Amino acid sequence: MQILVINSGSSSIKFSIFEVQTPVGGDAPTITPRSLFEGELSDIGEAESTLAIHAVGGSAEKSATKKVGIHGVEQAIAEVLDVVSGSCLPTFEAVGYRVVHPGPKLREHVRITPEVLADLEAASEFAPLHDPEAVLMIRAFIKKFPTLPHYACFDTVFHQTMPAEASTYALPPEYAARGVRRYGFHGLSCESIVRQLKRAGDIPRRMVIAHLGSGCSVTALLDGSSVDTTMGLTPTGGVVMGTRPGDLDPGLVLYLLREAPPGDRAGQVEALLNHASGMVAVSGMENDVKAMREASANGNMRATLALKIFTRSVTKAFGGFSWLLGGLDAIVFTGGIGEHDPNSRAEILGGLAALGVNIDPKLNQAAAGGIQRISSQDSPTAVLVVPAREDQMIAVHVEQMARQAAHR
Repeated sequence: MQILVINSGSSSIKFSIFEVQTPVGGDAPTITPRSLFEGELSDIGEAESTLAIHAVGGSAEKSATKKVGIHGVEQAIAEVLDVVSGSCLPTFEAVGYRVVHPGPKLREHVRITPEVLADLEAASEFAPLHDPEAVLMIRAFIKKFPTLPHYACFDTVFHQTMPAEASTYALPPEYAARGVRRYGFHGLSCESIVRQLKRAGDIPRRMVIAHLGSGCSVTALLDGSSVDTTMGLTPTGGVVMGTRPGDLDPGLVLYLLREAPPGDRAGQVEALLNHASGMVAVSGMENDVKAMREASANGNMRATLALKIFTRSVTKAFGGFSWLLGGLDAIVFTGGIGEHDPNSRAEILGGLAALGVNIDPKLNQAAAGGIQRISSQDSPTAVLVVPAREDQMIAVHVEQMARQAAHR
């Protein structure tokens, strides 16, 4: 089965075509999706966007990158639709989408129906940075490919294993009845990490996964299942991120609402917390950790402070989850920063030697591609760098849902 996977973010759209072989005996963990085509439209909303495509066929590889003028989400979607419907691309039999927040009604990955779309539109209030664009994308692709099955895969499903004490807010129960709870995010990334480690050997019993990118979260796992995570009702909370502040004093949010200019106060504060906070606010720079590190090395104190606030917040999450789990057998870094910034990894782990966490500086600097161990030989806690494979997980889930539907 060949599946088109759409992974839309706040400023990019990734699109891939996978070939997924039906497993013998229906054993989903044995599925290894094979990438046939990969592409990304990045820097949406900036002065100039970049369209990069990479097609793989047999031993021949072709890739291309070009600058395109994109002036809005609708135009970005049209650009991607034009690429994936081109005659030179592999055909596909289903479409799968990464959707950040399903809202309170949808608790499993699901085939998209009009009723599901209505639920996703209602859920946009929980993830205004991600869900509205995802719904626009889904509607456009269903219109373009009306005869194909379309599936939504949610970042929250992996965290369904969290106990009630981890997912419940200390608020009156009527709010929980409206769907106010801690959902957790980056679940497809975490699931892909667990899957890769399982295929490579045993799953560490007590593990934390740090997905560090434009959005950041840390998840605590026991035997491969989520038991707690830093993000809650929305992807705005938790550790400090590129444009999001992470956890805040609720009183501070009330202060921001009171002090906002007259008009749509809630909308203004929402825009502040999702687009103009985090490291960009502290540093005064664009959302680029590499550029912040260069500025810090050149004496920019605001950039230095932003990096320290970020790494400190992740270190605190590691420490808290270490206490919760009774120790750590493994720490995993993934995501754009987690996989590619050895300085952030070193700074985050620098204060955790007392917890049995020691890294090998040479291994840390050299880590690139696949599952890489960067901890020293005498470290009781293994430290790993593992690539996030969200798109592969979506392909796996779509194949499984299509197969189950065929059996029914």
